[in-house]
Amino acid sequence: MKPLKILFAILLAILLPAWVAWLLWPVPIMVLAYRFTHPVAASRQVHWAAGPERPPAGERPPNIVLILADDLGINDITAEGPATGVAGGLVPTPNIDAIARAGADFTVAYCANATCSPSRAALLTGRYPQRFGFEFTAVPDQLARYVPRYSPQDRPYPTIYHADLQARAPSMENMGMPLSEVTIAEVLRARGYHTVHLGKWHLGDAPGMRPENQGFDESLGFMAGASKYAPDKASVDARLPGDPLDRLLWLALSDGVQFNGGAPFHAGEYMTDYLSDQAVAAIAANRNRPFFIYLAYNAPHTPFQATKADYEALGSIKDRRSRVYGAMVRALDRGVGKVMSALKAQGLDRNTIVIFTNDNGGAWYAGLSGINKPYRGWKGTFFEGGIRVPFFIDWPGRIAPGQRLAIPTEHIDVLPTLAAAAMVPLPAGRQIDGINLLPFVTTHAQPPLGRTLFWRSGSYEAVRDGDWKLQVSRNPPRTWLFNLAADPTERVNLAAREPAIVARLRASIARHDREMAKPLWPALLEEPIRIDVPADAPWKPGQEYVYWPN
Repeated sequence: MKPLKILFAILLAILLPAWVAWLLWPVPIMVLAYRFTHPVAASRQVHWAAGPERPPAGERPPNIVLILADDLGINDITAEGPATGVAGGLVPTPNIDAIARAGADFTVAYCANATCSPSRAALLTGRYPQRFGFEFTAVPDQLARYVPRYSPQDRPYPTIYHADLQARAPSMENMGMPLSEVTIAEVLRARGYHTVHLGKWHLGDAPGMRPENQGFDESLGFMAGASKYAPDKASVDARLPGDPLDRLLWLALSDGVQFNGGAPFHAGEYMTDYLSDQAVAAIAANRNRPFFIYLAYNAPHTPFQATKADYEALGSIKDRRSRVYGAMVRALDRGVGKVMSALKAQGLDRNTIVIFTNDNGGAWYAGLSGINKPYRGWKGTFFEGGIRVPFFIDWPGRIAPGQRLAIPTEHIDVLPTLAAAAMVPLPAGRQIDGINLLPFVTTHAQPPLGRTLFWRSGSYEAVRDGDWKLQVSRNPPRTWLFNLAADPTERVNLAAREPAIVARLRASIARHDREMAKPLWPALLEEPIRIDVPADAPWKPGQEYVYWPN
């Protein structure tokens, strides 16, 4: 019996601490286990499939490059004037600005949702993401449990975890865009385009949801919602001690990428530069055939990491976080410049459409107060700061330079616009919610009067109908009505003064909701977001806020 007692004592000494550790740190343990079982290999060269040695005879459809930034604030680039940009204009973005000036700048452009995944789903399909149930960004159950535990405890409104909904949530890799959806890559591939995805995907990692299943001939990037930009010691960083997500990203992420679904390997270069250089290589490989490149940068999404050279170049910015962030935007602009120069060097710039946009507004958790200036709100809210994005289209010879159009546009317009440019029909058998923007910038057609646009994330909804914009929140119960023509920065709430307009717009939201699908997975988290201050500002009485279901 004595050996059994010894064995039992040994097992108890091992299992009891392991059980306690699991109760206290489940997510870090899962992260370490995942990294142990999914090692990231050393950096290696990528060989892009080469097109023909000579271009085909006759006219060919335009090449297309769709560039998407990540969590970029509407005020982070200097396209709208010298007073704009990071740190009051101390980080010029000449290469991004040049796209706006060489073509059309849609100055009233919106994302389709105030967070990453649904916004990207709309961008690629031309449909409201709620139409096919893609209402929330993927949050696995263990992460949903983790966030409230590490959220600041001194605020009056806690993060809410809905444990009762956990059983309805699929695994993380199965939270994505259904294979039944038709992407712009599929539309263009049917026209003979070679289609390439670069960078962030965030639309599902399960078979049938990955880029190579959704119309892309080649894919190089990462499937998750974020990535590190470099190994920790190879960069200058700025951490966000009050943000549980930032804490997790530093623990969990690497700079690993996958090529066509293969095993991950280290990028071996600062991620923004790496994606830019690979885009240049993909352009060279495909110079003699029509191509579509979806270049989805992760910059300037957290974790905040910059190259030492970019950081040192911004010595006039004294605040470390702002300086690192500015350095990330500087690298993003440099990358865009590399892509534009590559098109010109290959003689392709005159026959290439370039679109530059962003997935949603700047984030509240970044702790940077001016990134969405002059608008109120952040990523995760339907105030203008959360959903306004830059939207520039350049097509030399077809779109006259220097156009500025105040036409309400949205990411859902990308697919119909690019399909029209490539002269291919829209996907059949489904509602396409976007419109073709080309007539407004090529033949100066009259824009639609009083266009209606919708946003929804669970109990929080919004509609813009002409110049009127209504936001409705059920947690807290609140209604905001703004006349954007007179009040573009949403300072004067007219809901109490205009009950008839509120009723009309509520009815419009209700009709729209009846067309939408049931969410593919529930929102396990609700996060309080203040409208006018970032996450690290002290909570004060009377600050307006909204709970963001996700």
